[in-house]
Amino acid sequence: MIKKDKIAIIGQQGMIVSAMARRLRKDGFQNLLLITPGEFDLTAQNVVHNLFQKEKPAFVLLTSVKTGGIIANSRYPADFIYRNLQAQTSVIDAAYRSGVQKMLYLGSSCMYPRECPQPMKEEYMLSGKLEPTSEPYAIAKIAGSTMCQSYNQQYGTNFIRAIPADLYGPEDDFDPATGHVLAALLRRMHEAKTGGQKEVAVWGTGNPKREFLHVDDLADACVFLMQNYDESKVINIGFGNDTAIRDLVMIIKRVVGFEGELTFDTSKPDGTPRKFLDSSRIFKMGWVPKMGLEKGIENTYRWYLRHYQTG
Repeated sequence: MIKKDKIAIIGQQGMIVSAMARRLRKDGFQNLLLITPGEFDLTAQNVVHNLFQKEKPAFVLLTSVKTGGIIANSRYPADFIYRNLQAQTSVIDAAYRSGVQKMLYLGSSCMYPRECPQPMKEEYMLSGKLEPTSEPYAIAKIAGSTMCQSYNQQYGTNFIRAIPADLYGPEDDFDPATGHVLAALLRRMHEAKTGGQKEVAVWGTGNPKREFLHVDDLADACVFLMQNYDESKVINIGFGNDTAIRDLVMIIKRVVGFEGELTFDTSKPDGTPRKFLDSSRIFKMGWVPKMGLEKGIENTYRWYLRHYQTG
């Protein structure tokens, strides 16, 4: 990519799209086209194709148009599979037909099997059953990834595919009903502190382990891959170690300054027991993350305090 190239960033408005735009602008890329479902009906193929024919982006960063945590996945499975399938199918085909030079398709670690060997190597995809609570979303993401690979094989496109660890950071979804675990817990802990609550209940046993990657590190990795990676094989983007939910809660408690008690509601689902990516391929290429977990949570909490009037 060179500075004058038009780069389209496509996905749900918020954390990932904003971080990618920040990272590119930092490097001097100003010709950015941010395409979100709030502005365009990305499930309508004619809308997407007309947009690509009009704008002619040279490069595309494609993430999900609908994301959410375990509660949202359970409540809106049809939305998760339909909206992501429709949008990514239209974007991938439009990218090919409009002559996009290169596209990065961003997957999800839920694409790996529920009982996947750890750490999860790229070749383990499709080797077992998916986690039921996120299966519709995972199937949509697998379909998009396979579609990119198929277009590369048949049409010679350069559509690369990456799978990030669980993301967090500024502009995350902090709604406990729809957000992912870290952001939802951060908000609940903050509201418990400001509301003088003596206890916060956490879903599940606290035993599952997750690998958390700050969204600014993700954006940095995506730019790195767009400049240095041209293989059709999927590649993981991880932090390099994982954290038990029980330990994550303690870090958030410390950062927020909540002094009450924590309880674990074991009647609620845990989700996948462990999700830890094998990121050795991208690490060997020379990219490594920079934001440690506690520092990243502090960064996220500062953003939350500036932008949310809660408590």
